[in-house]
Amino acid sequence: MNREGRFVISRKPYAVDLSSFRLMERDPDKTWAWYTVDAVWFRRRRGETVACIGTLRDIVDDPAPATAEEFLRRFDDGRYGGRTEGRWDGESYWGTGTLTDQEQHLAILRPMLANYPDVPDGYDGWWTFQPSR
Repeated sequence: MNREGRFVISRKPYAVDLSSFRLMERDPDKTWAWYTVDAVWFRRRRGETVACIGTLRDIVDDPAPATAEEFLRRFDDGRYGGRTEGRWDGESYWGTGTLTDQEQHLAILRPMLANYPDVPDGYDGWWTFQPSR
């Protein structure tokens, strides 16, 4: 992924919580592991802008990334995008998890959509799978 200096929705950008970087799973007999970072993003859905929350995750070969930035720079396959856990369109919410999870999602997604296209507080953006220009 590359960090972009500006928001362009057609480049499918993500804002990430750099402090959420974590190892998810590692088989001790393998030279790779799953890593993840929490993310938020805007997308167009049926002609409307929506705010999404979820994770970016990928398998990374050794050596293990030491930081979220290193993980993101080595994450180069954007075919599957982010793993969506919640989505807010300004009127209705779709999401997974417990009621508490959904309330936490909405606490981020409501102001995020209202302040489109600003990077939400606590997140670093914008990261894309597109080459930097």
